[in-house]
Amino acid sequence: MAEESLFHEPIGLLPQQKSYDGVLFPIVLSPNPTHPTTVDLTEAIKANRTYIDTLLHRSGAILFRGFPVSSASDFNDVVESSGYEDFSYGVGGAGSRTKVVGRVYTANEAPPHQHIPFHHEMSHSPVFPSKLFFFCEVEPGKGGETCIALSHVIYERMEQKHPKFVQEMEEKGLIYSRVVGDESDHSSPVGRSWKEVFMTEDKTVAEERAAKLGMKLEWMESAVRVIIGPKPGFIYDEIKKHKIWFNGVVGRFEDKLNNDPSKAVLFSDGTPLPADVSDDCSKIFDEECVALQWRQGDVLLLDNLAVLHSRRPLITLPRRVLASFCK
Repeated sequence: MAEESLFHEPIGLLPQQKSYDGVLFPIVLSPNPTHPTTVDLTEAIKANRTYIDTLLHRSGAILFRGFPVSSASDFNDVVESSGYEDFSYGVGGAGSRTKVVGRVYTANEAPPHQHIPFHHEMSHSPVFPSKLFFFCEVEPGKGGETCIALSHVIYERMEQKHPKFVQEMEEKGLIYSRVVGDESDHSSPVGRSWKEVFMTEDKTVAEERAAKLGMKLEWMESAVRVIIGPKPGFIYDEIKKHKIWFNGVVGRFEDKLNNDPSKAVLFSDGTPLPADVSDDCSKIFDEECVALQWRQGDVLLLDNLAVLHSRRPLITLPRRVLASFCK
């Protein structure tokens, strides 16, 4: 029996699934219904690591649906079974999250009514995870979809829509700034205090750690402005030979400390981005994304370079999605 026979690629299980050049996005894997026993996801992944890597490289996203994964501990076992090295969510991470067990964290703990814009995990840092796992422990009633989009598709469409902007972005690079408080604010998607972000209460140590991440700190009363960059707005994928959209142009968070979102992202020379760029990019994301309606037990594996993700507001509680990060 071929190892791949532990998995089944069902048709129509995910109606919003897309296809690019004949490759499905995301690829959906479920237990093979003809297998004589219950298919354990951890064992299936262990037996098919090369197969999984090939699918992930091809599509950028794999949804495992219908497997008996019910708890954070189960999810941690799934992550361990992948063989991917752990990426600890430590210095530099701005998202509010809590460690649950092993390599598992809560997904962003921002209030459920808030929209979390499209982003690559920790794209502002020189070191970021290469792969992400998400797990639905509690299925949401309504809303709360995790949306995913292919980075190179977004780049190509933005280059068609705003060629002058994309050229200028490539030539100049981008600078990001956000204000981080002395105390954590869990009402914000980027609400970790500077003490949590840099894992110290010493301002000098914080500045040293920030500098290693390419960040500059400007101290304010009861807060600090974190300036990141200049950073390129794209990355060239040497293997797939295309450019990917790797920036925070649409990263407008509801954050009371950052009272002027228009200054959150600037060209490296300090000039503002064209007024229509962010809105047009958001529209392209809406057109190209797959909005994943979570089912309890779902496990989603993403290539963090190839795919951006976001969260839609939750209309009906509860919802509990967990995350894990891999090198």
